[in-house]
Amino acid sequence: MPTTFASGPVRVRVPATSANLGPGFDALGLALALHDDVAAEVVPAGVRVTVAGEGAGELPPDDRHLVVVAMRAAFEQLGGQPPGLALECVNRIPQARGLGSSSAAIVAGVLLARALVTDGERRLDDDAVLRLAAGIEGHPDNVAPCLLGGFTIAWTEPAGGRAVSLPVAAGVRPTVFVPAGRGLTATARAALPSTVPHPDAASNAGRSALLVHALTTEPALLLPATVDRLHQDYRAAGMPATAALVGELRAAGVAAVVSGAGPTVLAFDAPPEGFTPGTEWEVWRLPVEVRGATVARGRLGHAERGPVAAGRKS
Repeated sequence: MPTTFASGPVRVRVPATSANLGPGFDALGLALALHDDVAAEVVPAGVRVTVAGEGAGELPPDDRHLVVVAMRAAFEQLGGQPPGLALECVNRIPQARGLGSSSAAIVAGVLLARALVTDGERRLDDDAVLRLAAGIEGHPDNVAPCLLGGFTIAWTEPAGGRAVSLPVAAGVRPTVFVPAGRGLTATARAALPSTVPHPDAASNAGRSALLVHALTTEPALLLPATVDRLHQDYRAAGMPATAALVGELRAAGVAAVVSGAGPTVLAFDAPPEGFTPGTEWEVWRLPVEVRGATVARGRLGHAERGPVAAGRKS
């Protein structure tokens, strides 16, 4: 069946995410209320991309842009490529900081492509969107909360990524500590050993199970539930300031972990009164985003083009 493209623009709002959450390596994730807004439209020819906010003047303005890459992959599954694309991005999620900027771009691209095909939801259902986004990203732990919102548990089957979303207990109040410097997921993964001791794996299995209970039912258990022996210590040498801040927060009784591959630190509550992380860290209170990605018709409006610092509270 030939592909028919929708007339007019569509827009999507995608949240930041934090993955791993301590012991839940490559499995657990949390959506946070900091968003990128992206609009796209089919045009007669060419690809043009404008970017405001994070990554402006840095991200490629053409087919190499990750949102466009994801759109192209989705259009392939939807039956065909459009003649051209116009894309507008307003980015608030910091790039390469462990807050899921690449997953947000991928999810945005897949959802935009689906919305630009007249029967896109029939051709590419929600489960297929998750599988495709996880396949592009390489693992589902960030794309799952970006798509579904809330606290997610993700896993991979032979057919691809799958996930479930669970409600978060009211006592969970995330704070992120964002440094100026960037990190690279590939570098962080390269620091991991090919095998780990069996006691460490067993410890993480128990703590991950406890973390599900703590996040959904009993936040008082978040400090013991976020003990990790699988990845954070191995990465500490490459991110000494991140490792030090995690240690300082945990010593103060705050359940803190490396956000994704770092270097951002995620705490599940505010630090105690008088705690000062240092001038190199921006401190933002970011509520849990329960809705995940949302799609609507039309161009970006005044609200979507609002200040790139919107949603950040230091």
